[in-house]
Amino acid sequence: MVRRSVRDFDESDVRIRPNRRGSRPRTKDRPTHDDAITARVVSVDRGRWRTVVGEGTEDQRAVTAMRARELGRSPVVPGDLVGLVGDTSGREGTLARIVRIQERSSFLRRSADDDDSTERPLVANVDVMVMVTALADPEPRGGMIDRCLVAAYVAGIDALLVLTKADLRAPEDFLAAYAPLGLEHVVTRRESPTEAEDPERPGIIGLEQLRERLSGRISVLVGHSGVGKSTLLNALVPGASRATGVVNDVTGRGRHTSSSALAMQLPEDDGWVIDTPGVRSFGLGHVDPDELLDAFADLAGLAEQCPRGCTHLEDAPDCALDDLVDEGEAGTAGPARLASYRRLAEALRRNDPWDV
Repeated sequence: MVRRSVRDFDESDVRIRPNRRGSRPRTKDRPTHDDAITARVVSVDRGRWRTVVGEGTEDQRAVTAMRARELGRSPVVPGDLVGLVGDTSGREGTLARIVRIQERSSFLRRSADDDDSTERPLVANVDVMVMVTALADPEPRGGMIDRCLVAAYVAGIDALLVLTKADLRAPEDFLAAYAPLGLEHVVTRRESPTEAEDPERPGIIGLEQLRERLSGRISVLVGHSGVGKSTLLNALVPGASRATGVVNDVTGRGRHTSSSALAMQLPEDDGWVIDTPGVRSFGLGHVDPDELLDAFADLAGLAEQCPRGCTHLEDAPDCALDDLVDEGEAGTAGPARLASYRRLAEALRRNDPWDV
């Protein structure tokens, strides 16, 4: 065997070990997916997203999709506008991929409780939050409405209060607490047997006023279980078939009948309404305490008379809110609203990592 000098070797003598994972070189460049088509997410179920493609056209169709790996853990919620690639025909058994989430005009979130800052995304791109509460059976809870108003303010969306079951209790006393806010409201009740054309299937008085306020908009229904959200939705969207339930006689609370958020198109393509599962609480752990006072517009104006740096809490020295509310100045909402604000402010302060 003839020994070769180092000088006798050149590039052709170099041996490259084959890549066991293939010869294709790795790249960090992601595909641009210029061919992605736009779709609206209407529901989420166990890792599959139900979407609508061609919204408002003759080619409108439902397409089931999965999330592409490059999206990571980014939340995709009902109301989102997304980009789809793959099989977007909508045929049974086909599956597209969500490769892009378009910029959102709004993003509604909540947390499990006030001491839990983990965000739970609910819906995206909505124009109005419809806060549904019953005047009786179950008893109305003003604290829930206050919390929803705060969440709506932070999300940058309008709020509409819908009071159901006015056939069981008059709404005037309850509405008095929110009159200073100028909060839009609709009152609904079941038709009496003498009013209904079909006594076995009574209609809903006030439904047309609600329909007018939702026309052409994307809305989300939020409220406790048993307040009548699914009943309203079934009346607004014929064929929706959302399950309705009854109120527990022992606890006075409703039972969950909707297990997931679902977006449905109003008749004649006149907007969307998203039904959410009934909630026991609406946590605000994700809200910055400094944003809270602005959500109570009736108190924010009065707070300008407080000393600089005032926390407006019950133990705050020289806080002007107590005297101004007690004096009943025009535009104030009364002690109940101030107490509600302070309960939320105290809860958020305890959750603030920068508070010492």
